[in-house]
Amino acid sequence: MAKYIGVMSGTSLDGIDLVLCEIDQSTCTLLKAGEFSYDQSLKTEILDMIHSTTTLKAIGELDVKLGKMFASAINTFIEQNKIYKEEITAIGLHGQTLWHEPNSEHPFSMQLGKSSVVAAQTGLQVVSDFRSNDIANGGQGAPFAPAFHHFVFDRLYKNIAVVNIGGMANITLLGDKYLGWDSGCGNVLLDYWIEKTQNKPYDKEGEFAKSGKLNEALLNKMLDDPYFSKKPPKSTGREYFNPTWLEHYLIKFSDLSDADIQATLTELTAQTIAKDCTDAEDIILCGGGAKNSYLQERIADLSQKSVKTTNDYGVDSDFLEAMIFAWLAHKRIHEEHVDLQSVTGAQKNSILGVITCN
Repeated sequence: MAKYIGVMSGTSLDGIDLVLCEIDQSTCTLLKAGEFSYDQSLKTEILDMIHSTTTLKAIGELDVKLGKMFASAINTFIEQNKIYKEEITAIGLHGQTLWHEPNSEHPFSMQLGKSSVVAAQTGLQVVSDFRSNDIANGGQGAPFAPAFHHFVFDRLYKNIAVVNIGGMANITLLGDKYLGWDSGCGNVLLDYWIEKTQNKPYDKEGEFAKSGKLNEALLNKMLDDPYFSKKPPKSTGREYFNPTWLEHYLIKFSDLSDADIQATLTELTAQTIAKDCTDAEDIILCGGGAKNSYLQERIADLSQKSVKTTNDYGVDSDFLEAMIFAWLAHKRIHEEHVDLQSVTGAQKNSILGVITCN
């Protein structure tokens, strides 16, 4: 069995997750895990770049700065856990998504965090740029989680939905075949609103949402957004669900309290997830949203299904996404196609990722 490091920083921009996994053809075992803080100046720079105009120089420099940030976190992780670099086959580096545009005339998905910088500063080979081949073959380039969910859970459980609630929420349906798509916004609007109004990075246990009252009129306006009725394959990101999107709907609801808006945004996430899990018997949550007990409660009430986390099934919900990219690195090193046609809509399955050697 070979060892791989997986690195993930999602659309929430709330930290860098790192894992050390031992992987073979049938198992992916988590050996070590850690979370590292995100450089706040880089977070601000990323959000400013997404929501305003920028320059090629700024993008290029941010690419290098993120590479250095990832490399520093990886080296610290290796040192803290007394990992021998000689034992590591490769790093699976997702990178930081700056823009995801799979439906344009010239589709692409841009992740920053220069792999050559990471390889040079860690002394390890890096597998990155996982989304491009799928998009080149007509796919959405996302979500990738369903392939790993199938690998981990399908032999044990049938007719379940695995839901990763990060900045966006993605659904995997495991049955006779597996399907997956982004249901829409996960934590991205919840985090934005509570940070704006309460100066907190997230709504712990959904307490602020619980203190407010759901506004049905605002909720129904947001649910009318075309994305929610669009049939899969579909994927999304901050380029769509962002402060501009939210403020557009809030214009006519200036009389609502901040807590009422938080409650309504939580219901938006819960309802769109519950609706997309209709065909499953049970729901398993992972990602940051799995820690929001009020959100979990609303999904359970709306879906009338058993809702647990992947922790209940022996997989750490905090680090499952990072494990995905350790596993994808393993697939790339062995030149194995990843079965995503039924998820992304690609014309064929692809070998995903680009290898950068030190």
